[in-house]
Amino acid sequence: MKLQFKHQQFQEDAAKAVVDVFAGQPYLTPTYMMDRGDGAYQMGLEEDRNFTGWSNQKLVPELSDEVILGHIQTIQSAHQIAPSLKLEGRFNLTIEMETGVGKTYTYIKTMYELNRCYGWSKFIVVVPSVAIREGVYKSFQMTQEHFAEEYGKKVRFFVYNSAQLTEIDRFASDSSINVMIINSQAFNARGKDVRRIYMKLDEFRSRRPIDMIAKTNPILIIDEPQSVEGKQTRERLKEFCPLFTLRYSATHKSDSIYNMIYRLDAMEAYNKRLVKKIAVKGITETGSTATDGYVYLESINLSKKDPTATIQFDMKGASGIRKVSRTVAEGFNLYDHSGHMEEYKNNFVVKHIDGRDDSIEFLNGNKLYAGDVIGKVDENQLRRIQIRETILSHIQRERQLFYKGIKVLSLFFIDEVAKYKVYDAAGQSGNGIYAKMFEEEYTDIIGNLQSVIGEDEYIKYLNSIKPSATHAGYFSVDKKGKMIDCKLAKKETTSDDIDAYDLIMKNKELLLDRNPKRSPVRFIFSHSALREGWDNPNVFQICTLKQSGSDVRKRQEVGRGLRLCVNQDGERMDSGVLGNDVHNINVLTVIASESYDSFAKGLQSELADAVANRPKAVTPELFMGRTITDAQGSTDVITEDVAREIWLGMRMEGYIDKQGSLTDKYYEDKANGEIKLTDEVAGSAESVIGIIDSIYDAKAMQPENARSNNVELTVDEDKLAMPEFKALWNRINAKSVYVVDFDTDELVRKSIDALDRKLRVSKIYFKVETGAMEQIKSKAELESGASFVKEESGTYGATIHASSNVKYDLVGKLVDETGLTRKAVIAILKGIQPSVFNQFKDNPEEFIIKAAALINDEKATAVIEHITYDVLDERYGTDIFTEPTIKGKLGLNAMKANRHLYDHIVYDSTNERDFATDLDTNKDVAVYVKLPDGFYISTPVGKYNPDWAIAFYEGTVKHIYFVAETKGSMSSMQLRLIEQSKIHCAREHFRAISNGNVVYDVVDSYKKLMDIVIK
Repeated sequence: MKLQFKHQQFQEDAAKAVVDVFAGQPYLTPTYMMDRGDGAYQMGLEEDRNFTGWSNQKLVPELSDEVILGHIQTIQSAHQIAPSLKLEGRFNLTIEMETGVGKTYTYIKTMYELNRCYGWSKFIVVVPSVAIREGVYKSFQMTQEHFAEEYGKKVRFFVYNSAQLTEIDRFASDSSINVMIINSQAFNARGKDVRRIYMKLDEFRSRRPIDMIAKTNPILIIDEPQSVEGKQTRERLKEFCPLFTLRYSATHKSDSIYNMIYRLDAMEAYNKRLVKKIAVKGITETGSTATDGYVYLESINLSKKDPTATIQFDMKGASGIRKVSRTVAEGFNLYDHSGHMEEYKNNFVVKHIDGRDDSIEFLNGNKLYAGDVIGKVDENQLRRIQIRETILSHIQRERQLFYKGIKVLSLFFIDEVAKYKVYDAAGQSGNGIYAKMFEEEYTDIIGNLQSVIGEDEYIKYLNSIKPSATHAGYFSVDKKGKMIDCKLAKKETTSDDIDAYDLIMKNKELLLDRNPKRSPVRFIFSHSALREGWDNPNVFQICTLKQSGSDVRKRQEVGRGLRLCVNQDGERMDSGVLGNDVHNINVLTVIASESYDSFAKGLQSELADAVANRPKAVTPELFMGRTITDAQGSTDVITEDVAREIWLGMRMEGYIDKQGSLTDKYYEDKANGEIKLTDEVAGSAESVIGIIDSIYDAKAMQPENARSNNVELTVDEDKLAMPEFKALWNRINAKSVYVVDFDTDELVRKSIDALDRKLRVSKIYFKVETGAMEQIKSKAELESGASFVKEESGTYGATIHASSNVKYDLVGKLVDETGLTRKAVIAILKGIQPSVFNQFKDNPEEFIIKAAALINDEKATAVIEHITYDVLDERYGTDIFTEPTIKGKLGLNAMKANRHLYDHIVYDSTNERDFATDLDTNKDVAVYVKLPDGFYISTPVGKYNPDWAIAFYEGTVKHIYFVAETKGSMSSMQLRLIEQSKIHCAREHFRAISNGNVVYDVVDSYKKLMDIVIK
């Protein structure tokens, strides 16, 4: 398998933030004569060429500290980062990126962009450990073809090795992009341990490697600076003479933020669905005075029948006492089913099973909640429970994803190899205690697995893999091939064992292969000290089989499984592929050795520390001075008075409490699309909500309780077979294709008018105290990069003219952004006022973004007026209802249903809950369904998924078949143009496929629906 890489906006934004700091630097590639050294070397005719070095051009004098600080402050303002008051060195730029979003990819892209814009080509990546070094090297290998395709050139990269110093000569003398990857230990020693990088070496012709590197003015990229930069390392880094330093991490130290120019923290990454959702399966030991009888409540099982519970207890057999798992109902007597064990004699009879709080109660008064264990529990029993729960979660996730072509992996971290693998005196290996437990529990779970209709392929897959072949250990090995424990230095919690990482990295793609003959391994045991090396995207379960002490942070524990998963084609399963389903598919379950509450509290505390620079409360100051945009694209800055009005309005509506914390009412109204803001900013609601959502709110970051989603929706086969549902489905399941037959000339005219009226681009200018402003007036042309020709290199005051293909670049970018033909784009650009067009020179990037947005608005309007749909022969099958796994928590976001196609309904808002309740209790409704994400209509402005399909009984209403979109308050609804377009397209689609037999409309309540259907 070859992993696929795709362009993502946040990675582009992060690279652009770095590039924009140095806007105005010309594209230059200076050369110099390298130090030849003193030793003997072969002379040649091309000696000068062989000793020509290529360095990064230093900043032009016009880019003074004041100008750079101004750029940084502008970038910070655009990314809602508190502005820096001064430069922290020349120059230290910080980029915060959450674990799992592609940090290495981002800084490789940044290298390419800096090279494209300014000609800089020498980069050094400094990492804290061998583990990260190997991972970075692997990322360069895997992305090489991807970036070469985009930029037309390849990076030459190597790992610094003091025994291979010719690489440093090549680094200096090669004119292409060169990257040296070095771990800090390679240069971070003094005294008798002095590193070879500082020595004059005979084999390097009496030259010091550090001097050869420093001469190139490299750009330093520090990966995980909080682990690299001690006081001594900071001093050593200065010897590289860097042009500037970029720092990338998810967890920067608070005293080393420097000048932050881009932030994608844990909260934003989660909200943008760029990482997996975290769920926690806790295990709680509950003290019991009534008995020493062992009982573990595995789960509560809900269906249309009475609830059942899966419990584990001791059973006495011929060969001794063993632990068994049974699914039980009310009235089950443990004494009778345990072989009459004395510890269960005292009324251990199931009295009540409650799905609302996931509990089971016995006649003796003992009450357990899912994950609770009572009785005699030693550490080995706790580990066995963790292993069993990991296998159960694995099978559950695997069943869900098997038919989507996604391999599921589970990762166990253990503290010593002997618990997984043991060796006898002859060196023969055998299973350690955890491997034995695993095989016993796996065999039991698979042996008792209840298959359902349509799972034949999955059952065949399970049966093709032996329990002994589906787990493997990734540890260090000695010279005889034995697995051994990691070598840890004092006070260290992570290991640098190269051979273990080599094994992990080599097998990364192989582990993702689902073919059981090539890759039967699905469960991996590894040393807890090797955490940093694991970043396989298809790890869905993580279980640490040791006490999670203070030395192991919970963020570190979950960090290895946060990446979004990939399918068998190597395609990442993100929102571009899955839409709203991202966090149904991408869930990382942590099987903890403590209670859910304890683990979740610890994780949240660490997350709060990680996003400490976010505001914690809504205050008037939060809004003051912020720029907001209305639906027409006009911008405004919030004044002190308006900021106070927004805050007061939120207090009056009950959206914030006295401390300024967001309330449940805010989230409820937001989900219903009913947020009410003060009149002054009502037209810019989206911008204002964006500011409010920048608040750190612990509730929004709370990991899910993996046991809480106790309802899994099941299709009611009887309803699927109802004539009313069949008739409804046959009328709405046709697919269609759209045609937009609008008048291009009319679109060109309207676009010209919109650009002339609304396109206003801010100028980028230099504030140069010396009065040399005129000499760099053409900085905007310099900034736009590769399309421009240099008149003279190295002469900074010369006027630099745009080459003849500037218009070509502008046209090409607008074609990409709008989807219009080149001819139409050229007609628009020719038609606008010269003063409007000339703004392109002032700020090319902003011109393109704003012009494209205005043209797209006009295009969306044209779509509404001119779109038609044609019916295709292809139809949706009922598998769109049976394939997805839909889960919820009874009483929280799920309820039982009588007329729904499924046995329960999962709702997203109180508005949806109320609407469904009314549908479910109305005797005129035959059957209804909340349509899954897999059912969508194609539109020119993206996929559209309607909310509901409803069939009424014939004779009770005028319109029997209805498709509904539920929105918030209709009176105050401000649908964006794109949303209006989608709704209009849906009307046209249903009109085309049903000949008017299906009515589609937007409603805000059941009453509104009935007003329409009975007319």
